[in-house]
Amino acid sequence: MFKISKYVLYDILKNKVVIAYTVFLFIVSMSLFQMEENSSKAVLSLLNIVLIVVPLVSMVFSTIHWYNSYEFIEVMLTQPISRKKVLLSEFTGISSSLVTAFLIGVGLPVVFYNFNSTGLGLILIGSLLTLVFTSIAFFASVKSKDKARGIGAALLLWFYFALIYDGLVLAILFAFSEYPMEKVTLLLSTLNPIDLGRIYLMLQMDVSALMGYTGATYKEFFGSQIGLIYTLGIMLVWMIVPLLLALRSFNKKDL
Repeated sequence: MFKISKYVLYDILKNKVVIAYTVFLFIVSMSLFQMEENSSKAVLSLLNIVLIVVPLVSMVFSTIHWYNSYEFIEVMLTQPISRKKVLLSEFTGISSSLVTAFLIGVGLPVVFYNFNSTGLGLILIGSLLTLVFTSIAFFASVKSKDKARGIGAALLLWFYFALIYDGLVLAILFAFSEYPMEKVTLLLSTLNPIDLGRIYLMLQMDVSALMGYTGATYKEFFGSQIGLIYTLGIMLVWMIVPLLLALRSFNKKDL
């Protein structure tokens, strides 16, 4: 399993798309830190980019790479190797390469310019989002044998998590504005890893006052040690569950 993951990792690290992704993140990060006198403002601007770009690239690249590697996967399955090891090796190789690209492109500038709890939080959330959306991409890819349909499903899922979900939450909060919704908003935030990462980092930047009364509720919960453990736990669930579903579907799939 390790040998397959190592091969996939080395192969992807030489991929021009991954190199371009790394360079893009690095240039954007350095530019923001150099333009802003206050490094905290630069981190906030970088957060908005990370929450959109990282899930999108993780979803699309993982999906495309899965379909492009289909012949390699079939060859591996002719060997005395279980489907579980092949799938997990592919996931490990792809996710490791994307996390490495993120750590170089965003992590290095953040460590250099803003090495504190906020900066480390951004690195942590960006890495977790990479793992989460790579896992979701694997599930979408395994479920659909057609490449165009799989890529379309991945894009629709990203569109839902990045844009549509926020609109649905706002509609729910507006419709039930006369009722106490503090606990409900906490629950709703866990149903979207992007929202969960955004809330956690905004509280690390101490801008909860901009979020009104709800921000105070978030601050009380997510600002505590339990909140950190809860955030990490939910992110891990978002990573593990789609991967297990992909593994289950892959084991039953007729190749």
